[in-house]
Amino acid sequence: MLKQEEKKRSLREQSAWLLAAKLVGFSLSFALPLIIVRNLALESVGHYREAFQIITNAVVILPLGFSMSAYYFLAREKERRAASILNILIFNFLVGGLACLLLFLYPQTIGNIFHSEELTRLAPLIGIVIWIWIFSTFLEMVAIANQEARVATVFIISAQFSKTLLMGTAIIWFASVEALIYAAMFQGILQTIILIWYLRTRFSGFLRSFDPAFFWEQMRYAIPFGLTGILWMAQYDIHNYFVGYQFTSAEFAIYAYGCFEVPLIAMLSESVSSVLIPKMNELQQKGDREEMIRLTARAMQKLALVYFPIYVFLFITARTFITTLFTQQFEMSASIFAINITLLPFAILITDPVVRSFKELGRIFLVTRIIILAAMVSVLYLSIGKVTLTGVITIAVAAVLIEKVVAETLVIRKLELGVRHLHLLKPVIKTAFAALVAGIVTYFVYNGVHKYIQYAGEHFIEDTLDIHALGVLNFFGGSLVLLICGLIFAPVYLAIANRLDLIDESEKSLIRRYWNAVFSRNRSAGVVTTQA
Repeated sequence: MLKQEEKKRSLREQSAWLLAAKLVGFSLSFALPLIIVRNLALESVGHYREAFQIITNAVVILPLGFSMSAYYFLAREKERRAASILNILIFNFLVGGLACLLLFLYPQTIGNIFHSEELTRLAPLIGIVIWIWIFSTFLEMVAIANQEARVATVFIISAQFSKTLLMGTAIIWFASVEALIYAAMFQGILQTIILIWYLRTRFSGFLRSFDPAFFWEQMRYAIPFGLTGILWMAQYDIHNYFVGYQFTSAEFAIYAYGCFEVPLIAMLSESVSSVLIPKMNELQQKGDREEMIRLTARAMQKLALVYFPIYVFLFITARTFITTLFTQQFEMSASIFAINITLLPFAILITDPVVRSFKELGRIFLVTRIIILAAMVSVLYLSIGKVTLTGVITIAVAAVLIEKVVAETLVIRKLELGVRHLHLLKPVIKTAFAALVAGIVTYFVYNGVHKYIQYAGEHFIEDTLDIHALGVLNFFGGSLVLLICGLIFAPVYLAIANRLDLIDESEKSLIRRYWNAVFSRNRSAGVVTTQA
């Protein structure tokens, strides 16, 4: 029993470290899009979004899930850990190099997709960034797979800090998309240096551990998941390419920021999934499906506690949220944003850790996603010239929701969930109720007074600080609206959640401990100040 409790604490501790790292990284990187939209023309913002749409998709798709195989092989292949690392590096280096070569030889490939001569000109630089990033982004993943959550925390925070510093400086000094691409290139080089250092210290002699037979074994494991991942990425992002092909770069910018994902959301889900993957592998080996179900339900409860209230709050304040962050020129993005965040409540459905524990599910998901992707592409293709930006995002969201329902159904059947497990979902239902009640209260306040609050905030800043820039005034006015609505929503939600016993004693103790620590520190600072 003691050993089991230690494992639970370890699992919780790893999740907490990774989430903390991503929270800090979020705070560091959140300023970047705000700086970009305020320093580039709308069309240039579109070029930036198009270029990095290609980069981020390539970095995820081209490794074909090979990097993710580290989670499986580092936990199970104790004697071949170094070899599995080398295999991943070789594969990533080769596929990244091929992508780079393609864009050097055929730069018009990207330009033709987005009907942009500027993207054609930048294509060779984009290829270099793709090559470097595919290789270097393995850093965070290998630390997590090696179960060094604290080290991964340092890597995540450092990477976000350097990325924000380099790209933020580039946009302020040079105000060009090309400068942003060069900054991304330097970021990748820096991260590659750290990756090599880490691997040399943790996997001594890994450069001499190549085993061709094991390379193919690792590939056979990774490719089904990799192909499924490609389909997942296509399903989530292919609508962006239809928009880029059909609409102008300025309209693409409007659409892209309407599809803005609050970074915290993805960070929380990724942190939980990253820690659950090796744990689920271990439980599957033991045949302990009941514990797999319990852990999944527990994770869903915790995700719902965060995702449900964020969804309700953002849905109510969507217009103010978007225009505050990205200025009034992106007001049209608000309706797209409101549709896109419909996915938030469904993000509590965690399937990836379970799927990666059962190899046969990878093949089933592959077929499922092929069918759904083909249907979505067909609908988007037939809609070219007939559908608006909100129509495109509606089609994309519908496809993702269908895939989630199918995936959850397969997982339920595999884990043999039944009526006896329904009680595990009671906290999720209670959480939805708490968020809904808090949302109703907040809606009436927001709908009634948000214009007056924004007007008052803008004039207060203008009169007090003698600032007249419209973008700055809108930011402070909108921030005041969001703050006041948050101060109404949060207490109502937390009070109901506490009343419904959704916050357990360990979490309450953690909050009290941090509160007392901050209060004690502030009180000590006050004493020192008085004595001085």
